[in-house]
Amino acid sequence: MKLADLATGSDWIVWIVFVLFVVLSIILLSGHGSWFISGYNTASKEEKEKYDEKKLCRTMGIGMSIIAILELTMGLFENILPAFFAYIALGIILVDVVVIIILGNTLCRK
Repeated sequence: MKLADLATGSDWIVWIVFVLFVVLSIILLSGHGSWFISGYNTASKEEKEKYDEKKLCRTMGIGMSIIAILELTMGLFENILPAFFAYIALGIILVDVVVIIILGNTLCRK
């Protein structure tokens, strides 16, 4: 069973999600777009001063890039990849999110 056998929706949805992640990654990697970071955009000024905004944006951008690359891989190779790759992708995304949270709260502090 291939990954394509599990897909029931249109392929264009995969590409829209990929483009969305790429655009968000580019904005965040450029050091801008802190308003996209949940929690940071609603933090008080005193709380925001505890973080290096550019480092935080770049950390989030790298994490989003990993998810975008994973989405691209799944979109391009859905006829080749086995169905269990969906579980592998889910695991990669969960690890990525945990690493982003840890780095955001440690590396990105001033």
